[in-house]
Amino acid sequence: MFSPLIEDLIRALRCLPGVGPKSAQRMAMYLLEKDRDAAGLLASSLAQAVEKVGRCTRCRTLTELTVCTLCANSRRDHTMLCVVETPADVLAIEQAGNYHGLYFVLHGHLSPIDGVGPADLGLDLLGERLSEKEDGGIRELIVATNPTVEGEATAQFIAERARAKGVAVSRIAHGVPIGGELEYIDGGTLAHAFNSRTTL
Repeated sequence: MFSPLIEDLIRALRCLPGVGPKSAQRMAMYLLEKDRDAAGLLASSLAQAVEKVGRCTRCRTLTELTVCTLCANSRRDHTMLCVVETPADVLAIEQAGNYHGLYFVLHGHLSPIDGVGPADLGLDLLGERLSEKEDGGIRELIVATNPTVEGEATAQFIAERARAKGVAVSRIAHGVPIGGELEYIDGGTLAHAFNSRTTL
């Protein structure tokens, strides 16, 4: 129905999460029909990002710098390290605005079925970070992996190794969301909420 170049563009747009055939077609038509300047800017920005963005050598988040701005910020608490699964998790925590330590990004979770082991998650680098003594070293490791079976297994694996290095380990709480109604909360979440209850 479309020329080969337009078909290629539609196919390329479908790689984005949540974008199906119709959405990709609408995006392609909009960029080509209505806003060629935006299309050119998008293409240029994407090409630059793909070429220049890599991982921070300290926390492994996405950046074009050798050490990202968060790791280089002397005002952050360098004794606290929060372990997350993705760079998007770093953004979510930063937007919440109440954590001022450093991060370590795994880029996934342990999954033997999929062939993802400790080396794939950079856990050797994490071990080195926990052994460092500069600026007092890491005193607390906060594990903020997702509350999935794989996320929990990854959290336990990391916690054991951190405790072996004498680092205090905590896990972010999971449970009933603010504004949530108990009758609509799944059983697993409710069980976790009861097990993690705190004194008022």
